[in-house]
Amino acid sequence: MHIADGILTMPVMAVTTTFAVSGVAFGLYKMDIDDIPRVGVMSAAFFVASLIHVNIGLSSTHLMLTGVIGMMLGWSAFPALAMALFLQSVFFGFGGLTALGTNIINNAVPAVLCFYFFRLIIRGRNWKSLFPAGFFIGVAGVVLSCFFLAVTLYLCNEYFLKTIVAIMIAHLPIVLIEGFVAGAVVSFLHKVRPDLLGPVCQECSPISQPSN
Repeated sequence: MHIADGILTMPVMAVTTTFAVSGVAFGLYKMDIDDIPRVGVMSAAFFVASLIHVNIGLSSTHLMLTGVIGMMLGWSAFPALAMALFLQSVFFGFGGLTALGTNIINNAVPAVLCFYFFRLIIRGRNWKSLFPAGFFIGVAGVVLSCFFLAVTLYLCNEYFLKTIVAIMIAHLPIVLIEGFVAGAVVSFLHKVRPDLLGPVCQECSPISQPSN
């Protein structure tokens, strides 16, 4: 999910960078001081997880944790992912600085969407729904990031279509892995720190109440 320098066209870079800056600013505005440690931890988790690349044919893949980051951070995913992507670009050359805004959009927007999807799915349900909901969000995070990447590349040049197909195929194993990871994380956090998943998750009852 790291686009290098020299691939994007100027209009795509300009639009995505503008939205990325706006998203980071809004994420910082929504962030409380108490949220900073959590944002830092999730930024570090993304930094480390997405550094481990596995080559599959002509493409490569890596863990993204987009769904987990979105569920835990909401709009704060923008500054968290922006910092991680910036450091990866500077220190390891993963993703170009000119494409930083686009890379932020391709990862942070799916994360924010997962934030709202998770709360919509889990609202009013019991704890048994947490793992399936987390699994779905983990899958959705990868799929949405791939979709945004595909749209970005296609807008730059339609000849990227074959590359887009290769990227989609390469991330199929990651879809299942991220689903299980997200489901496990949600189930675990509900037992030890449900506040990290927001008030909607805290309201999930430990057992279903029988109807009278």
